[in-house]
Amino acid sequence: MSVSRVSATRVALAGGIALSSVMLLSGTAFAHVSVQPQGEAAKGGYATVNIKVPNERDNASTVKLEVNFPLDHPLASVMPQPIPGWKAEVTKSKLSKPLELHGKKINEAVSKVTWTADGSKIGPGQFQQFPLSLGQLPEDTDELVLKAIQTYDNKEVVRWIEEQKEGAEEPQNPAPVLKLSAASADHHGGAAAPSASASAGTDEKAGHHDKAAGHEETASASSATDTTARVLGVVGILAGVAGVAFGVLAGRRRSA
Repeated sequence: MSVSRVSATRVALAGGIALSSVMLLSGTAFAHVSVQPQGEAAKGGYATVNIKVPNERDNASTVKLEVNFPLDHPLASVMPQPIPGWKAEVTKSKLSKPLELHGKKINEAVSKVTWTADGSKIGPGQFQQFPLSLGQLPEDTDELVLKAIQTYDNKEVVRWIEEQKEGAEEPQNPAPVLKLSAASADHHGGAAAPSASASAGTDEKAGHHDKAAGHEETASASSATDTTARVLGVVGILAGVAGVAFGVLAGRRRSA
């Protein structure tokens, strides 16, 4: 085999390894446990959210998920929606300071929800959503950090518990974060003030729907921008790898 062919083979091998690494890293960046509200999650109100769990392994399936709730901003009510093939268990803990809700003092709050596979699992290349009803949401914070622990059937455990620090890059295993919107009369868990007429009530509802649509469009645009940036970054790296490979090969041919 000629020197030029040996060089070309080595360059191709190096390029293939670099390409595989880039694709692996880019795939990992998109796949992590997250929490997604269905509509608004307003301070002082109630919300329905989905805990989205992707399976990151090619040779194992997810069989257990544990989501922890902060007791410094306690939630009196956390109710999981039944999911076929999964068993949900709600754990409560005593509070150092009682929580007042609807004129009553509550001495304990939900600290953890655990889903265990019971005839089902999240296989390679799949994801599962775990719906929750939450309330009453706290009014003294802008977000809730819901640390999660994902367990695979090969006994591997992935801890999604790293909190995002301001100005820093996203951690390798970020904790799911539920962003809370500003409190409003419609999201306090009580009845809204009566309108002066049916027409006024209709206008108020229409305005509310427009606001919700605006939030969804903003979130969608933000997600699309983030995805585009990641894809362009990967394309740039691949182009660089191809350029280096071409330069090395051309240099070998000239020297030969």
